[in-house]
Amino acid sequence: MLLVCGSISDLCPKPNDTGSVLSKKSHVEVFSESVPALFNVLTELPDPYNRWNSTVFPVDFDISQFEPKKDFKLYMQGAEQDVVPKQTVITFNCTVAFWSQCMSWTKCKSSCQSMGATSYRWFHDGCCECIGQNCINFGIDESRCRDCPLKDELTEELTEEDFDYGEK
Repeated sequence: MLLVCGSISDLCPKPNDTGSVLSKKSHVEVFSESVPALFNVLTELPDPYNRWNSTVFPVDFDISQFEPKKDFKLYMQGAEQDVVPKQTVITFNCTVAFWSQCMSWTKCKSSCQSMGATSYRWFHDGCCECIGQNCINFGIDESRCRDCPLKDELTEELTEEDFDYGEK
């Protein structure tokens, strides 16, 4: 017997979408005051207490943005591209730190401020990302906290009302 994958037979494998709706929504904010040197020192080496996990990736800026009367241009290097230095581009490292445990929106904001971050991203699943000074577009747009959200049957039942948004 020959089985054919198709919309009529409904035998095609279903996409494995493990991310919840909450892990795709986020709130971002830029701090008016930051301490980039503190953030860099805290994220340079792995945290000995496993409170957060740091990720560093390159971000390219067109140097013409520093010249008067020029348009601001940003370039991001894809993993599949050849690494060929461009004479009009300068590369900076973007550092982000994802907290291991879930936390409320207000706790995320205060935790990232205390680390000296430039901005933060709080995902609606409770994951918190602190963002360094050389990042664009608020770091990584994906919830990557190690122990958050809970990876069990409760995750499927959670809704946005289950999380504290700090609005009191």
